[in-house]
Amino acid sequence: MRSGAAYLAGVLALAVSLASAAAADPLDRSPRPAPRPTVAAAPEPQAEPQPAAVARVVIEAAAQAPRASLRPQARPGGTAPTTPPVAEAPAAPPPEQTERRGLFGGALGPRVEVVPGTTRLAASSSLRPQLRPDGLVQRVRAAATRQTPARVAQPGNSRGALCGIPGLVGDRLEPIPGRIQGCGIAEPVRLRAVDGIALSTPATINCTTAQALQTWVQSSLVPTVGRTGGGVRSLRVVASYACRSRNNQAGARVSEHGRGNAIDIAGIGLQNGSELTVLTGWRERRTGAMLRDLHRGACGPFGTVLGPNSDRFHQDHFHFDVASYRSGSYCR
Repeated sequence: MRSGAAYLAGVLALAVSLASAAAADPLDRSPRPAPRPTVAAAPEPQAEPQPAAVARVVIEAAAQAPRASLRPQARPGGTAPTTPPVAEAPAAPPPEQTERRGLFGGALGPRVEVVPGTTRLAASSSLRPQLRPDGLVQRVRAAATRQTPARVAQPGNSRGALCGIPGLVGDRLEPIPGRIQGCGIAEPVRLRAVDGIALSTPATINCTTAQALQTWVQSSLVPTVGRTGGGVRSLRVVASYACRSRNNQAGARVSEHGRGNAIDIAGIGLQNGSELTVLTGWRERRTGAMLRDLHRGACGPFGTVLGPNSDRFHQDHFHFDVASYRSGSYCR
């Protein structure tokens, strides 16, 4: 009887177990599918973990945990460390002030000199340029005048009144000191045109020479050339001021070019573009007579007139200078 009762109790327990399982997960035996919900369904609550599973998870997490805390150690005393105080630099002495004077004696305000040793980055001396010594400007101007004889002091009148003479166009220059004794021009000018006739190269001469050239242009050049080639257009200047000896010969006297008294002309440009040249035209029949007339016409306005018949140094140009002689003009 006992074994039968035990058997019935086991069957009953099995039935109860199956019924509990069926109630926990019932089968959906409906032939029609369930409608799709319009809103997201809330997650189904999970069954609370069993104490044994919880204990197993805790044991595994404890096994993987570090042996020591990863959080930084607290600072001792609970206060932040303080930065050691920096020793203060000794106070620098007050900078010295010196009165500055300008080029013409005017005060420019005090200059503050940097005291050495005040700081490692400080300059050992003032970075400002020193004042110009007395007389520097005058010395520089004198040196520039010697190196550049044609330096312009004052532009000439654009209407033509150089040397106070209408028709002379150019610039008034600063005095030209000679590099050797006997050279130089006290009142030089740079002549660029005479009565509308341009000079191919501006001539550095004195006013006496410029006036003599204008006299020759008016009295001889323009009337002699006349309407040949349309008239005179320009003068080809090949030499004016040059501090040298005569004909560049060693031991010779200083040339009149070195005093601003001379000008050399090699050709006469005409309006039609052609040119009367001393080198090729002097011995030609058609142009030779005209050039000889121009040579003779310079005697009087100039003290010295030299051409191809004078010597081998003047075969290609006329030399005009205003040197005076007791016997009158020297023309060769």
